[in-house]
Amino acid sequence: MWLAGATVIDGTGADPVPGQAVLLENGRIAAVGGSPPAGADVVDLSGMVLTPGLIDAHVHLGLSSDLDRMSTTRQLSVAELAADMFDNCRQTLESGFTTVRDTGGVDQGIAHVVETGKVPGPRVIHCGPILAQTGGHGYLGADWDSAEDWAARQIPGLLATSLLSDGPDQVRHNAREAFRRGATFLKMCVTGGVVSRHDKLSDTQFTHDEIAAAVSEATARGTYVTVHAHNNEGLRTAIEAGAKCVEHGTAVDEEMAALLAERGVALVPTLSVVYALKEDSTAAGLPAHIGDRVGNAIEGQTAAIHHARAAGVLIGSGSDYVGPKQQHRGLELVLRSEIETPMQALVSATRDNARVLRIDGEVGTIEPGKIADLTVFGADPLADPPVFDQPDQVKVVLQRGRIVKDVR
Repeated sequence: MWLAGATVIDGTGADPVPGQAVLLENGRIAAVGGSPPAGADVVDLSGMVLTPGLIDAHVHLGLSSDLDRMSTTRQLSVAELAADMFDNCRQTLESGFTTVRDTGGVDQGIAHVVETGKVPGPRVIHCGPILAQTGGHGYLGADWDSAEDWAARQIPGLLATSLLSDGPDQVRHNAREAFRRGATFLKMCVTGGVVSRHDKLSDTQFTHDEIAAAVSEATARGTYVTVHAHNNEGLRTAIEAGAKCVEHGTAVDEEMAALLAERGVALVPTLSVVYALKEDSTAAGLPAHIGDRVGNAIEGQTAAIHHARAAGVLIGSGSDYVGPKQQHRGLELVLRSEIETPMQALVSATRDNARVLRIDGEVGTIEPGKIADLTVFGADPLADPPVFDQPDQVKVVLQRGRIVKDVR
């Protein structure tokens, strides 16, 4: 396949190249530039902008339904939960996101049906269920539910939000269980969270030994632990125990950014969900007061991005949407464009996210040898960043060299 006529933004931060052609063979990028070989299938992208397929490094496909109806009151059937998840997968792909990292809620079942083509969606890299302490962030049951009742709500092959883990031995057991379910990394919640009913953002969760147990299990499988963290006390404990990525990082200051850089810890800010919850948390099926819990998460993450960038930290990009309205993953790039530049927002959501996910040898940039996961915009998002969040401007999406959306 010969993609011709587009302005190519290759995801490395290099200047866009107008009229750059790209040759695809056997699902991979074979060449950038040159002339089409005889018999090539020519796809005319004149006037459009070609980028690497976007990557969202923080999603919750398993939380695609009204959270109150699915978790607290348990009003939704398995069929409805699955339908919402499948629809979320489709919307994500059609918005130009060809890879996502699911940070809690699904297991290998969803990844498999997408990978085999039974359901349209992005490549799904996941941690299986979150490791959460009793009473900590990641538990969404009602106040009167027991831990046993929460565990019984798992739907093997579809949904498992979190495993309650107390003490190093139970953490180790649940880490192994997450890997058994197809996880390729682990996630722990080491502070309180915004979408919580039983903690505060200032709470710290899990001890050094508990986190170290998970890190040991991840290391044994050649992978890593990422941690949900809104305060630096919990984050520092996690870093000392060996965690290699932090989600949110609301309190990251100059000192913490230096520690992240020293220890090789990546940062994945998640601005979109904060804006969404502050505007109307009930749209996700959450109580209205959840919006009040956002606090300074917007300003904090904005400052964290600047501190981390100055320190040389690898910074990814994640939306963290929960609930039924997850159509605007591109908003994260719009918000990041306002904090840094549109080019840096795009690089974070392509090359740098691929590095965070440890798949940068396969995707994230437009270079020969990479998998041909590509997104084509009808207008230039670098000149007009809101284009990132306009799914109708995503004219073509290619997945492994195959066109899966074409509305030119």
